[in-house]
Amino acid sequence: MGLLDPIPPPYDPLEWATRPLPDKSQMVCRSWALQGYGTPVAVYFVYLLKVGLYVGGWIFFCGFTPGIGELGAIGQWWLEPVAFQKAIVWSLLFEVLGLGCGSGPLTGRYFPPIGGFLHFLRPGTTKLPLLRGLPLVGGATRGALDVALYAVLLISLVRALVAPQLDAALLLPLVALVPLCGLLDRTVFLAARAEHYWVMLVVFAFASPWLAGAKAVQAALWFWAGVSKLNHHFPAVVCVMTSNSPVTRFAWIRRLVYRNYPEDLRPSRLATVMAHAGTALELSVPIVLLLGDGGVLTTVGLAMMVMLHGFILSTVPMGVPIEWNVAVLYGGFFLFGAHADASVLALADTPLLALFVGLFAVGLPLYGNLVPHRMSFLLAMRYYAGNWPYSVWLFRGDSHKKLERLRKSSKWLYDQLDMFYERKISVGLVGKVIAFRLMHLAGRALCRLVPRAVPDPSEYEWVDGELVAGLVLGWNFGDGHLHDEQLIAGVQAQCGFGPGELRCIIVESQPLHRQTMQWRIHDAAGGELARGEIGIAELRELQPWSFDPPAGPSREPV
Repeated sequence: MGLLDPIPPPYDPLEWATRPLPDKSQMVCRSWALQGYGTPVAVYFVYLLKVGLYVGGWIFFCGFTPGIGELGAIGQWWLEPVAFQKAIVWSLLFEVLGLGCGSGPLTGRYFPPIGGFLHFLRPGTTKLPLLRGLPLVGGATRGALDVALYAVLLISLVRALVAPQLDAALLLPLVALVPLCGLLDRTVFLAARAEHYWVMLVVFAFASPWLAGAKAVQAALWFWAGVSKLNHHFPAVVCVMTSNSPVTRFAWIRRLVYRNYPEDLRPSRLATVMAHAGTALELSVPIVLLLGDGGVLTTVGLAMMVMLHGFILSTVPMGVPIEWNVAVLYGGFFLFGAHADASVLALADTPLLALFVGLFAVGLPLYGNLVPHRMSFLLAMRYYAGNWPYSVWLFRGDSHKKLERLRKSSKWLYDQLDMFYERKISVGLVGKVIAFRLMHLAGRALCRLVPRAVPDPSEYEWVDGELVAGLVLGWNFGDGHLHDEQLIAGVQAQCGFGPGELRCIIVESQPLHRQTMQWRIHDAAGGELARGEIGIAELRELQPWSFDPPAGPSREPV
């Protein structure tokens, strides 16, 4: 097997594709448990090189500030305030270009390996406006204003990076442009990881000193990520990540996280303990670091931080938020190591900024955990929890070919993969995405919902909504709200699917205070067919292949 060859599944993918859905699901989930996605070895080196590009770009832009940026002296300047500020601006540029989260084959993006600017700079591509239907800004496709504003954002980011120092004249345009681009297309706002980088820019622009606000934002990232794991979802995430990690490639290790491989793929006691320990660690990191004063407690907190993000990075998670984890690590050393004496209580000196930071660091995450169907999981800071909104798009026959009517930067998934592999290998890789979804606790709702959505699943091509968003929107990163009814309506207006040709299953996140998840079944041509709730207790008893017999769609009271 060559460096570019994926690990072959223990079955013939073309024969697998002809099997009934329960059989297909059982085969692919068992394969995932021991093989993960089957990522070629060379892909990991590509991502490693990309991290090098990310760090190298930061060093390059730091060089425009006199006295810093020299690689040989990095130990003397890497914790300078302007170096941290440029790291945030560079990270925002890196992400909004599409180079960071949601790039490459580990997010179903094979060729080209990125979307981002290839999509956002192209008039006529599909977008998700915040104010739908409004003249000039509310259309479903990108116009000259969208392209111009995005281009100005890129230019303004580069302008700030090549400046010796960051001042209000450089920061205020960025503070305005990021939400303006998000108003025209919320995909761009999320792709910029605005809940982190943009909020930091606002703090830089309106606070002097700005360390208190930056600390509050960074602490919120850890705290709410920990809160989001206070449920039954995270043990399944541990299973999926362990089975896909390049450092746990031994089958005997991967078997340990399941109750009884291959018959029972629910999380084992070990996986559950690992999940609880990880949650406790993530909740503890911000508390310990906020209490630290630069002494032993700070050292302990930083060590805990390295353990947390080291584990995440070692698993190379699907969605590949690798550079973002590097940025958070660097922020931890700068804010809580080098500036342990700065107190977040100093925010009280700037009441309006304190209100703004409180909104994004406390208010929105709390609301997003309690009412998750109203807010992106990114703004709610619910990272790596397995409790994300998602969708599955079911295309009857070859109806997916109608997507070619859209203007986009990527071809159909199999057409991308066929540039590198024979069709059998392509089918095997795309099929693994089904396992990724079903192996998560939330994904097991599909065992109940797919048979309701379509009368005969064998007549339909199962495509995860994440992959559809990657094709149609130019960016995808775990947010099911990017491929819900708004995207369905935008696609339908351009593609014209007939009744029954495209059925979409949309599942929302579990609210923090409830033990159910909401779901909807939507026909692109006919609208909503059914909606309801499913209990978490029921999902915990299911194997990822425990499909109900087909029942066909039905309408239920809304």
